[in-house]
Amino acid sequence: MQQRQMEGCYHVPVMLQESLDGLRIIPSGIYVDVTFGGGGHSRGILSRLKEKGRLFGFDQDADAEQNILHDTRFVFVRSNFRYLHNFMRYHQVAGKVDGVLADLGVSSHHFDDEQRGFSFRFEGKLDMRMNTRAGHTAADVLNTYPEKALADIFYLYGELKTAGKLASLIVKKRDVEKIESIEQLLQIIKPFTSKDKEKKFLARFFQSLRIEVNHELQALKDMLSQTLDVIKPGGRLVVITYHSLEDRLVKNFLKTGNFEGKTIQDFYGNVETPFRLIHTKALTPSEEEIERNPRSRSAKLRIAEVKQQDGGK
Repeated sequence: MQQRQMEGCYHVPVMLQESLDGLRIIPSGIYVDVTFGGGGHSRGILSRLKEKGRLFGFDQDADAEQNILHDTRFVFVRSNFRYLHNFMRYHQVAGKVDGVLADLGVSSHHFDDEQRGFSFRFEGKLDMRMNTRAGHTAADVLNTYPEKALADIFYLYGELKTAGKLASLIVKKRDVEKIESIEQLLQIIKPFTSKDKEKKFLARFFQSLRIEVNHELQALKDMLSQTLDVIKPGGRLVVITYHSLEDRLVKNFLKTGNFEGKTIQDFYGNVETPFRLIHTKALTPSEEEIERNPRSRSAKLRIAEVKQQDGGK
């Protein structure tokens, strides 16, 4: 009972049934949940596996370890999912996996933990690291990156038109006093916020910092590329995204096999891609789910199947 309560507090699994159906789970199959988190999706996968089935759960966050499932069919991998292939090879299942699931959203636990610095709703230190045991914090980024690099982060990852001015102001302010807290940062960027668009602006600004701190887009590219060496022909890849930057990468990769969305055709004009799309458009949460879990509102679910080696379905 206590573990179920912890799971609910940590993160409510988004589009759970749709994800499980998308994986088309074989009871004796091998599956990977590369974003274990609170274990919600993993628990759902295990419920459809029989004794010979296996599930691997990846998570680099130490907090996620308190949710480890005590099940002989489950193996917890303490790592960023960008090392998917290495660990699957270590466990001797590379090329044998029946399905990979990735729920790319930041968990409710991270947003609601005042000590982690993910949300502009709380006071606290500017951390934002998914793995608190390594790497640079958001404060490190703000205090050490050159002005041009900061502007690029705000523009590319936050899609903010005022990126250049924001970077310039931050550099000027940090020369006077080191930026260490959320309160300091909010005061600095206050001139760029308006009451009617304040939440949207802050969400994008904090998103841009979080993506840089955790190298999220590069890690996503690394993981997606490796799925082709991990999932066996006929296996499924199920990915849930929450913003346009990551969704564009996933959409392009599943459709064309590359992140630029460049279509490659064979001699006969047929599009060459390693995947067969299960749905031509992304699935979205039902109105009932959005009402029950408002943070699912921006979710998009994409499902693809690895083609047979002869190019068939």
